[in-house]
Amino acid sequence: MAAASNEAVVVDSGLGDGKNKLLFWACFVSLIATSFGFIIRSFLIDTWGRDFNLTQVQKGEILGAGLWPFAISIILFSLVIDKIGYGRAMVFAFVGHSASAILTITATGYTQLYWATFIAALANGTVEAVINPVVATIFKREKTKWLNILHAGWPGGLVLGGVLALIMGAEANWKLKVGLVLIPTVIYGIMMLGCKFPVHERVAAGVSYKDMLREFGVISALIVFFLMFVELGRVFGVSAIVIGAVIVGATLAFGAVIGFAPGRGLFIFLVLVMIPLATTELGTDSWITSLMEPQMTNLGLQAGWVLVYTSFIMMILRFCAGPIVHRLSPLGLLAAAAFIAMVGLAFLSRATGVTILIAATVYALGKTFFWPTMLGVVAEQFPKGGALTLNAIAGVGMLGVGIVGAVFLGYIQDTSVNAHLQAENAALHQRVAADKKWVFGQYVAVDPEKVKTLNETEQKEIETISADAKKQALLTVAIFPAIMLVSYLGLIAYFKSRGGYQVQHLDLASG
Repeated sequence: MAAASNEAVVVDSGLGDGKNKLLFWACFVSLIATSFGFIIRSFLIDTWGRDFNLTQVQKGEILGAGLWPFAISIILFSLVIDKIGYGRAMVFAFVGHSASAILTITATGYTQLYWATFIAALANGTVEAVINPVVATIFKREKTKWLNILHAGWPGGLVLGGVLALIMGAEANWKLKVGLVLIPTVIYGIMMLGCKFPVHERVAAGVSYKDMLREFGVISALIVFFLMFVELGRVFGVSAIVIGAVIVGATLAFGAVIGFAPGRGLFIFLVLVMIPLATTELGTDSWITSLMEPQMTNLGLQAGWVLVYTSFIMMILRFCAGPIVHRLSPLGLLAAAAFIAMVGLAFLSRATGVTILIAATVYALGKTFFWPTMLGVVAEQFPKGGALTLNAIAGVGMLGVGIVGAVFLGYIQDTSVNAHLQAENAALHQRVAADKKWVFGQYVAVDPEKVKTLNETEQKEIETISADAKKQALLTVAIFPAIMLVSYLGLIAYFKSRGGYQVQHLDLASG
């Protein structure tokens, strides 16, 4: 059995030989392909709505199909990725990206757009299931640094794809914009042909598949199964009783295979922290973007430049992660990022005019390092968990923000708008208020259908109050990075009591 080692090691000095260099940049470009599709769909969803007479529900379903299959595929592929091989998985991703683009370009309505997006999400999840463990294996000595650089590809693709789409202009044929996705897809496909994928360090060290599952543990499995099957139940309209039975059955089956090993306590803790992290980074983005749009309009710029601007900040900073990680340590960087994001959200809740752009910049500085640094910590602390622990935590983040984070964000916005309207115009509030349900019971909110029955002046008043209330509600959202800050400070104290944060390494199998 291979043993974990935490002795001091020599730091990677760079990309190493030519083969590793080609493989790393092929992984980088494949991540760019995933974000090309994301931003172009975001730009085109309203155009598709007009051209294909889509309802708001159908538009939401199309956008949703770009998220939940990603989260599920990254987890499921992680269970088999070492057996089927990284190369075969990337062939699947390449075919998926290509097929998705072609299906979208030739779409004649909702159904084809939905399945094209679904296929793209599966391809995106496959890409992440491959590139995260590959890069963590190539750079065993500096995982956090290189995972940050790798994930600069995501905002980099948002910047490049967004700029190209915006330069083409609103009048350009949307099919040509979809075709942009094929550019990075073809590039990474060609690059991958010359790549030789490494054997994951877990496999090279002789850690068995069962030991990988035990490192993950039955408690983490319960969390993952809960999020996964609840989301699938929501999408396909399955009853709560059936979903509950499936969750229990899957957890018991998994537990039986691994002897009901609970898993590493530290990993379980990080899995739970990933939910507020993903909510802070992903869940609030559309909210903040909508708040900035009026200011961008005043500057004479298309609203899409908001996302390009914040993505550019993230891209540059992730390339510079190495020295920052070396100085602060991964947990120190996460704690600092949580504090900055918390300040940025509080600043946004009070900012007006052009200062909203400044506040959004502060927020972007904070959220930049969340995702890849969290992956780095997991890769450095749980090498026995292989691709499973590394990719499952990313899947938990995506599922968590959709199931838990987004619901709570919606509740915060609804209750804030309701309270402000009640305080400023009680009579008008009484006419549009309605009881609503959410996972924790009932609450009162402004009913959009009732608002439509009001005259134009009253609608405008509610619109103004709603915009101000939503902005001020960002102060409540700052609770998420505050939770993260406390969690990371606690982890820093925990590691300090054990001699400091040290990267765990696996000894090579003796034979």
